[in-house]
Amino acid sequence: MRYTLRQLEIFLAAAHTENISRAAEQLSMSQSAASGALKELEKQFSIELFERVGKRLKLSEMGHWVRPKAEALLAQATELESALQNQSSVGSLRVGATLTIGNYLATEMMVTFLELHPQAADQGTISLDIANTEAIVRGVNNFEIDLGLIEGELHHPKLDITPWHNDELVVFCSPQHPLASKTELSDEDLVNNRWILREPGSGTRQTFDRTMHDLLPNLQIALELQQPEAIKRAVSAGLGIGCMSRISLTREFNENRLVCLPVQHRDLHRHFYVVIHKQKHRTRYIQSWLKLLKGLGKE
Repeated sequence: MRYTLRQLEIFLAAAHTENISRAAEQLSMSQSAASGALKELEKQFSIELFERVGKRLKLSEMGHWVRPKAEALLAQATELESALQNQSSVGSLRVGATLTIGNYLATEMMVTFLELHPQAADQGTISLDIANTEAIVRGVNNFEIDLGLIEGELHHPKLDITPWHNDELVVFCSPQHPLASKTELSDEDLVNNRWILREPGSGTRQTFDRTMHDLLPNLQIALELQQPEAIKRAVSAGLGIGCMSRISLTREFNENRLVCLPVQHRDLHRHFYVVIHKQKHRTRYIQSWLKLLKGLGKE
């Protein structure tokens, strides 16, 4: 074999960091050793894996082709090493989740997963990153995240995107708001009141914009906030009305700290999706997580 797994590790670290010094630091080796191994890999096959712009490395067309295959090969090598060592662990798992899913579903799912795989908790090989839909999709596409749980609709040629859970957005306000006693909101109500919304790029905002597309030019958007808890506090303080997932508002509705406003003429239903790169090797951990998602999913 004319290449080594170490060379592939260096290549993937360089692809991730776009810098050979940071790649070497990530792998606890010298810059000269990392640079030499990468150059030797390219020389062996007479290829260029990167376009070098100053100190920055950008994947070439060949580099983009090699990257997912190297990711899959190293994942399989890790599984083999675990099996040879008679260990029950099968590597690592990096899950990414959007804020709503991460705060209200994924953390409980992670607890269940670690109960099934206690060795993963002992070794610290499992991580959960929480960000908006755009960031999670970017991480999956760049192989920085093994699988993503997102709220927004998406079409991507390199990703498998599968619905796994139904969800519904609801409009809400504080109990003291003038709309709190209304049994149904009209379009006039939607236009004439200030909104506190999630930021562009979030799945929640994508669904909201799609549902309110004909009203968007006239809506009064007072604040755009990334954190659901910040939106709830702003709405509770009477700064405007909001629109978020029902699962994120269950406690506030039950305790009458916020009021659900019916908007029956607007379809605010949506799906949650699981996202994996089509060329990502499905390790046993990934397969276990997908099985867990299937069990929790709702048609």
